Amino acid sequence: MPDFYTTYYHSPVGLLKINGTEDYISEVSFHDTTQKSAGGKKNLPPMIIQCIEQLIQYFHGERRHFELPINQTGTPFQKEVWSELMQIPFGKTISYLDLARKIGDSKASRAVASANGKNNVAIIIPCHRVIGANKELIGYGGGLWRKKWLLEHEAKVAHGVQTLF
Repeated sequence: MPDFYTTYYHSPVGLLKINGTEDYISEVSFHDTTQKSAGGKKNLPPMIIQCIEQLIQYFHGERRHFELPINQTGTPFQKEVWSELMQIPFGKTISYLDLARKIGDSKASRAVASANGKNNVAIIIPCHRVIGANKELIGYGGGLWRKKWLLEHEAKVAHGVQTLF
């Protein structure tokens, strides 16, 4: 079993908890507390450092695509949804219904939403880019304010606009 490392990054959308090994990233999650749990910056492998650097570049508007190996546990359906999320272009959004259609089942909107919610690698696997069919911001484990911030940040970088709506 590989050694897992945990560290934290203070981002514009709050504290991010980053987990991974020397070979892959397994978690980027929002950590709503000012107290850090176990983990830190001592002896971090290059993979974790590279993840932090790419997140910093993303938040500075210098990175649109992440180049990190990801490994998270999930069902084949969840992994298919997560893979499809990676195809949503930076600065663009897609509805849950459209995402269900992309995986071949227009009746699977709720299952797609559930799989989206089980994504443990926020921002890098861009589940924040999925919105309601009516263009409303719905369903984001990190909170709708974060989803709105991330979408507005990407729109500003991609299109030079301040807000989406």
